Amino acid sequence: MGPGSSAFLFVIDLAQLAAALTALGCPPEKSAEMAAQLDKRARQLAGEKGGSYEDAMTHLLMLMRQGWAAKARGF
Repeated sequence: MGPGSSAFLFVIDLAQLAAALTALGCPPEKSAEMAAQLDKRARQLAGEKGGSYEDAMTHLLMLMRQGWAAKARGF
């Protein structure tokens, strides 16, 4: 990063993310692994698309929530 750069490093607490995933329907025994995978993928998406980590994580969490909701309905 050059002088005057406004970029910052976003740090997420994976334990909190795992708890949020469980609340959205993720099996508790898989939530820590899933949190780490989502963190990694959100960073990849942000880099690929030039967007923010937060936007990428929000997108991924919405997809996960929709998937678990569909599974709960029997789809």
